[in-house]
Amino acid sequence: MRSEGGTVVRKRWMCFALVCLAATSALLSPGATAKAAGTCTAGTTLRLSATESSQGSLLLVQVKSAKPLTEVQGDWGGRSVPFWGEAGSTAQRKGLLAVDLEKAPGEYELKVTGQTARDKKISCRARVTVRKGRFATEKLQVGKQFVEPNSEQIKRADEERQKLRDIFDRVTPERLWDGKFRIPLHGVTTGTNFGRRRILNGNPGTPHGGVDLPGTTGTPVHAAQRGKVVLAEELFFSGNTVVLDHGLGMYTFYGHLSEIDVMTGDTLEADAVLGKVGATGRVTGPHLHWGLTVERARVNPLLIVKLLGDATEETTRKESSKPSTN
Repeated sequence: MRSEGGTVVRKRWMCFALVCLAATSALLSPGATAKAAGTCTAGTTLRLSATESSQGSLLLVQVKSAKPLTEVQGDWGGRSVPFWGEAGSTAQRKGLLAVDLEKAPGEYELKVTGQTARDKKISCRARVTVRKGRFATEKLQVGKQFVEPNSEQIKRADEERQKLRDIFDRVTPERLWDGKFRIPLHGVTTGTNFGRRRILNGNPGTPHGGVDLPGTTGTPVHAAQRGKVVLAEELFFSGNTVVLDHGLGMYTFYGHLSEIDVMTGDTLEADAVLGKVGATGRVTGPHLHWGLTVERARVNPLLIVKLLGDATEETTRKESSKPSTN
């Protein structure tokens, strides 16, 4: 890797999916830094993993009540905040507040409402500040058809983009995942290029909305958690692609596969093999593009491993912030 006037220039593999699916430069600690935030009705508390965030990040929200809760819902700047309950904890709900990769910096109000088993209404309000993400810029050379597509390719790409938007607009009302999330390649602990602004063949491109995970062609790709396959096909930009619905508006995206080993409609358990690493679509070499959307917001997938997985704070921070060596 070398730098030209602050622009990162890479010579080896890259990934750029049709729809970018996550980005942030800051990782926030869930349990250790959770603090009471905002104001709530009597007997209720609201805790956030942080009250400041950056573009493309993901926060854990926790609501506790003195009485068992029957429902909780959240709204943040017009986006829903999905909540769920854990077994054996009827007076607590957890939720995910997703900051889209390109959400305008500023201060936004989080509103949480709900009801207890005795029909008592609860409500909480908090302010969450969004900072501008610090994302590098890089220059890349890719196939001409991916920068200057012909009319037929443009039509195909537009149709595929709309198909993905339609998928992410659908919210499965129940939680499908069960347990901790994982990085989808065994033995891989690094993910790079998240949020990078790209100049492709001299033309400005859209932000890279996922992480690139290193792997050789044929390496098995595993489901990050339990979910339903809602897309399993070749796309123009992301090549052989699989999308999993994990419920509550959460989707993970797996791009550039050499093989797809599942079909739309399949229900996969956590760790199930869904395909193999490849170099299909707009790439310069084999790797896995892994992305995450939550309620249509594109966020860094490493954060779901941090917040709902096994990764330690220090390990995950290093993975996300480490400069690419590819």
